[in-house]
Amino acid sequence: MKRPLEGLIVLEFCQFLAGPLAGLKLADLGARVIKIERPVKGEACRQLAIKNLFVENDSLLFHTINRDKESYAADLKNPEDLERVKKLIAKADIMTHNFRPGVMEKIGLDFESAKAINPKIIYGVVTGYGDKGPWANKPGQDLLVQSLSGLTQLTGTKNDGPVPFGLSVADTMCGNHLAQGLLAALLKRAKTGKGVLVEVSLLESTLDLQFEVLTTYLNDGARLPQRSAVRGSGHAYLSAPYGIYHTADGYLALAMGNLHNIAAAIGCDISEHFAESSSWFDKRDEIGVLFSGIIVQKNTEEWIYILEHAGVWCARVLNYQEVFHQDAVKQAEAIQSVKTSQNTEIKTTRSPIKINESRLYSAKSAPKVGAGNTLINQEFNLENI
Repeated sequence: MKRPLEGLIVLEFCQFLAGPLAGLKLADLGARVIKIERPVKGEACRQLAIKNLFVENDSLLFHTINRDKESYAADLKNPEDLERVKKLIAKADIMTHNFRPGVMEKIGLDFESAKAINPKIIYGVVTGYGDKGPWANKPGQDLLVQSLSGLTQLTGTKNDGPVPFGLSVADTMCGNHLAQGLLAALLKRAKTGKGVLVEVSLLESTLDLQFEVLTTYLNDGARLPQRSAVRGSGHAYLSAPYGIYHTADGYLALAMGNLHNIAAAIGCDISEHFAESSSWFDKRDEIGVLFSGIIVQKNTEEWIYILEHAGVWCARVLNYQEVFHQDAVKQAEAIQSVKTSQNTEIKTTRSPIKINESRLYSAKSAPKVGAGNTLINQEFNLENI
């Protein structure tokens, strides 16, 4: 199957997560993504590991984010290497970077300089907090951005203090926003024939992630979110019974719904104290405690049978081992295997997008540093600089 972005060349001057994630999304859609890396050591994420897992001297995390890319090793402080990179820019469709503000200007590869080389270049920039302002030089790190954006005030109970997400949510959202902006820029360039500058920041992406609750805050007298005191409550702004409950043998998730219908299904009479829907938010802690005392008396499967037959939105709460035993997950075929140059197999996720009913798979793992230099030098006539 021919993929939508086949024939496009992307030069990725990015490291760590957000920028390379955008490159991964473009590669999944068929773009040729060439990582421009420093010689020998490559980009810093090669040594940034989750759970200290490495594959052939590079972190498993690096392999996760950089599969199906090529690597071109270049020292941007070396005039000859820099000239080779400029020749690549002249042939590229997109280039991305997440250097600190001012770095690309100093090298001579900022947007205006790149546009002088290639007037049609689409130029993507990732920063932590924008390139100007009091936070411009702060470290753009995921936990720090979660903390500075208010995100840590939404999860857990009101007695927990701030609770961060258990994944790199700022980087992930920002990488997806960059990919979205680059795709929009391709359409813009097709109409105008001119280069486009696309800028995203971890802070703005994380604020945008909270668009529902921030809109509530801004239109509710600037009152802070109030998390429930009941453990398992899933949303600072939603009424009971939304959340996760202990059962006799596990956990059960209850989504939003008519509280009277849900109470009737579990055999709980709330008519005396919680008859009006206006009380379902203000009294959610009391309702949560009441429901918890009933739900814990039966097994999860018993509740699933009872609640689904009553039309109540509910689900089992699964761990990873249980997730991958589910027929629905197996049918989604969300996992793929990629192989390194030394034939080591790595299992990872695939693109969640289908094109013309076809899933997008990739067989190539992340490249070794500079593995593409010989081929790229020959293809783009870079040997004689």
